[in-house]
Amino acid sequence: MWPEDKPLSVRLSAEDYLDGGLTIQDTVQISKTLKEYGVDLMDISSGGLLPASMELGPGYQVPFAEAVKKEAQIPTIAVGLITSPELVREIVFNGRADFVALGRELLRNPYWVLEARPEEEVWPWQYRRAIPRA
Repeated sequence: MWPEDKPLSVRLSAEDYLDGGLTIQDTVQISKTLKEYGVDLMDISSGGLLPASMELGPGYQVPFAEAVKKEAQIPTIAVGLITSPELVREIVFNGRADFVALGRELLRNPYWVLEARPEEEVWPWQYRRAIPRA
């Protein structure tokens, strides 16, 4: 049994992009059921189960997380070529998802978070040794 005081998340591939495969409507229903069983958060991806052709672009999977959030009434994590701080802000501030996962972008640039922070942000003293020196 999962402890009540620990959050439980599930990652689903929302859309298979193939005839007979999962659709966003299936994923919303699955998410509603999982919520009834105590799942706290859905991490929504797509096209991860079967080889399929899909149109790629910045935030291309965000509408799936948005649909699950709104229709299943459960917090979501959005993924899918999210590479800019502006896109992260747009997703979260507009309520399209509750969290954003960067995945491959952090593999490409492990300093992404450092570079994305606002210049006026004050660093907590514990982290000041990590500030890049010119």
